[in-house]
Amino acid sequence: MPDLLIELFSEEIPARMQRRAAQDLQQLVTDGLVEAGLTYASAAAFSTPRRLTLTLEGVLAASPTTVEERKGPKADAPDKAIEGFLRGAGVTREALETRDTPKGPVLFAKITKEGRPAAQIVAEVLEKTIRNFPWPKSMRWGTGTLRWVRPLHSILCILSDEAGTQVVPLSVDHITAGDSTQGHRFMAPDRFSVTGFDDYTAKLKRAFVVLDPAERADMIWHDATNQAFANGLEVVEDAGLLAEVAGLVEWPVVLMGRIDEAFLDLPPEVLQTSMKEHQKFFSVRNPKTGRIERFITVANRDTADNGATILAGNEKVLSARLADAKFFWDNDLRVAKAGMGEWLKALESVTFHNKLGTQAELVDRVAALARELAPMVGADADETEVAARLAKADLSSEMVYEFPELQGLMGRYYLKAAGKSDAIAAAAQEHYAPLGPSDAVPTAPVSVAVALAEKIDKLTGFWAIDEKPTGSKDPYALRRAALGVIRLILENGLKLQIHTLIDRHANRFFPFLANPKQFVQDLMDRTDDADWPIEFMYLQQDCLPKMFEQVIKGHLESKTSEDAFLAFTHDLSDYLRHNMLDQLGFDHDRLKVYLRDQGIRHDVIDACIAMPGNDDLTLLVKRAKALSDVVGTEDGENLIQGFKRANNILTQAQEADGVEYSYGADIKFAETDEERALFKALDTAEAIITPAMKSEDFATAMSAMATLRAPIDAFFEAVQVNSDNPTVRRNRLNLLSRITQICLSVADLTRIEG
Repeated sequence: MPDLLIELFSEEIPARMQRRAAQDLQQLVTDGLVEAGLTYASAAAFSTPRRLTLTLEGVLAASPTTVEERKGPKADAPDKAIEGFLRGAGVTREALETRDTPKGPVLFAKITKEGRPAAQIVAEVLEKTIRNFPWPKSMRWGTGTLRWVRPLHSILCILSDEAGTQVVPLSVDHITAGDSTQGHRFMAPDRFSVTGFDDYTAKLKRAFVVLDPAERADMIWHDATNQAFANGLEVVEDAGLLAEVAGLVEWPVVLMGRIDEAFLDLPPEVLQTSMKEHQKFFSVRNPKTGRIERFITVANRDTADNGATILAGNEKVLSARLADAKFFWDNDLRVAKAGMGEWLKALESVTFHNKLGTQAELVDRVAALARELAPMVGADADETEVAARLAKADLSSEMVYEFPELQGLMGRYYLKAAGKSDAIAAAAQEHYAPLGPSDAVPTAPVSVAVALAEKIDKLTGFWAIDEKPTGSKDPYALRRAALGVIRLILENGLKLQIHTLIDRHANRFFPFLANPKQFVQDLMDRTDDADWPIEFMYLQQDCLPKMFEQVIKGHLESKTSEDAFLAFTHDLSDYLRHNMLDQLGFDHDRLKVYLRDQGIRHDVIDACIAMPGNDDLTLLVKRAKALSDVVGTEDGENLIQGFKRANNILTQAQEADGVEYSYGADIKFAETDEERALFKALDTAEAIITPAMKSEDFATAMSAMATLRAPIDAFFEAVQVNSDNPTVRRNRLNLLSRITQICLSVADLTRIEG
């Protein structure tokens, strides 16, 4: 069986597109071949800045001949129906076979598809792949119609086996496939022929091209770390930059340069970011001081002076870039030491969201909420409010304007330079965290309070204006914010009533939530009678979401009185509060995802969410973990079955009798030892569960509940609940009610599956 080698040679492909392009080439070609009946043993795809390469081993020499049997119309069907079947099957009338079936004689056709040579199939599939390649961006050049990411120069497409090499006959937009390619643009530009993949890779390497991007990345990292180590330094790891640089060169040559002394005092993050973003340089750090002192650049060729000219040019360009960064740094330090008033003022002109106000208004809300949260997390209220008011000041700095990814981090530097406490400075950087599931969670009290306030404000605000996540769309990263709130609370062991906080914070967005009548009165006091509807329309357009349109229309289309406005604000207040409850449900959904990743079943979580106090997430998780431990045992599983049996019998009896059996069972009516044992077990368990639940000792409460498994099982084995004696029956149903009440005081076991 032959092997297939394909190379698409072009001008430089952007590094960010190469990996995906190689994957797309492999998928499109292999899918097309298999669909045409041409299978293969293995496949691999590679990329360099100027080529996409695909190799397939063990390709069939030809697709197999297939025979398909197709059922047609009845033998006595109209001629037009038979003619249509013949056209669709591609056969003649004489080729049809008539067979008897339960429905009478029916026509059948055998359609034979002859196998085709591999070269013919490969040519069709590759042409279709090239013409329909899914580049994120593509271009057309010259007078042809082909679109490619950059001008396509040549196509190498060969099938090779023991008998030799065959060029696949293919032409795309005047580019005819062949068996040749070329090496490095400057060091080996001449074309050369190849006979297979091994020959191809060997000749490419002799022509100064390393085909495999992983091999190029390994070469770069090995040489970079060796050069740094030889000088007592270390390279700052950056996997993303390494992959990108490996996509910029075909023959990597690692060079280490110096950073001008004038820039060494810049924060290391500034040096690292500037060099990465503008020059694609790796930062080289002194492990003793933590300073970035040198840089690594990767050239695409060997030179006679061993890269001296390249380094000189790079050092010159880098100095110009870092001069800009130093200018920003010096200017920003001046503003920071002056109190940052200039930056805070600038936030008044920056819109956060057209329905949620400016960045300055956001800061005011976050500061108020952070101050409220401070005593709950063990932080000083005054210090926390200052931290919240200054945490976003660096958004107005020149450095963050140039490098947005440094927001927060630069705030920490500037606040330290301004003489603020370590806690306030740390909050500027940490209040954005956590940014993802693997990101660290702040633990310093001030940082925790500001981080929580920032995320709760975001969730509450966007919920209030009905900008919720839908499906896979989450443009404001609200799922990430909710997960951040969950992790901040749980990993710091905080006891907070989230819904209460959300409800109170909503007042900061809509003043009438707290006191609708006072809000209306204040509005009337500052406007003429004839003007207040205009004031309201402004409020409607700029502050209220579309979800309130029906409420608005119901009050304002027919009335324009103060009473109508007051009625509207009451209705809107109720609407918003209901919406805030929906936000708590969203937080619970995020919590389910978080706990499922820790191995807690969804039904266990639902059983705990259904209990009072479900907006205390720490309490909720503590309960869920304790219940999960019990449900995972044999006693727990059987207890759930016993509880459900008791609950089902009780529910059916109450529906049939039209009464509620919850007035307490009396042991004096017990007729069997099993009944009396269950009474005693319930007394013992309740004596443990009640104080344990009050002290939030869920593990003890759950364990006590699990001890009921044996007496409940024994009760159902020995006792018929629906006794002929109405007094005994009523007593036993009340006993079942007590079982369910005790179990339901721990968790809503009706939600447990199984």
